[in-house]
Amino acid sequence: MMKKLFALLFAGFVASAAYAQEAPDVLVQRVTDDVLEIIRKDRDIQNGDTHKVIELVDKKVLPHFNFSHMTALALGKDWRKASAQQQQQLTAEFKTLLVRTYANALTGYKNQKVVYKPLKMAPADLDVLIRTEVLQPGSKPVQLDYSLEKLESGWKVYDVVVAGISLVTNYRDQFGQEVRNGGIDGLIASVAAKNKSLEANSKK
Repeated sequence: MMKKLFALLFAGFVASAAYAQEAPDVLVQRVTDDVLEIIRKDRDIQNGDTHKVIELVDKKVLPHFNFSHMTALALGKDWRKASAQQQQQLTAEFKTLLVRTYANALTGYKNQKVVYKPLKMAPADLDVLIRTEVLQPGSKPVQLDYSLEKLESGWKVYDVVVAGISLVTNYRDQFGQEVRNGGIDGLIASVAAKNKSLEANSKK
């Protein structure tokens, strides 16, 4: 269930320079609705074509996420211990992990409805929380909130909170343990191994 809900965060961020300065709540609603409509109509995705979902995520999702910030939050205080090269390597592997995990979960989308809550935002705000609710037939609604920051290139997502659980800090204990066991390089190797396992499973 959690993976399917996290997958919704990847369902709606279409890269387009024309919308770079679009209000964050308008951006979230517009692109989420657009991409979910694509998923509803794509039989290959509905039939579990993970590679096609990964292509969709790579093309339409990644430009709207600040993976460097997300990785730093996930690593916590250990981020400062990493060299610039290690930070770059870990960010790349963490991005791949998120894409592969939730691209796979996205194939399980079954017409859940997303309700968008009103946003209270001052013109000068550079950091906002967009609140949404996922309605699932036969289940209680689940809160799905997006944290966005305004950069020169536009609004970027740096965290998602599902039913009170932060996507990035959810990894913090696991990453901290890996760093204690094998250092930053050990963590990078561990995430890379997980990515290879997910890739191998997708080919079966």
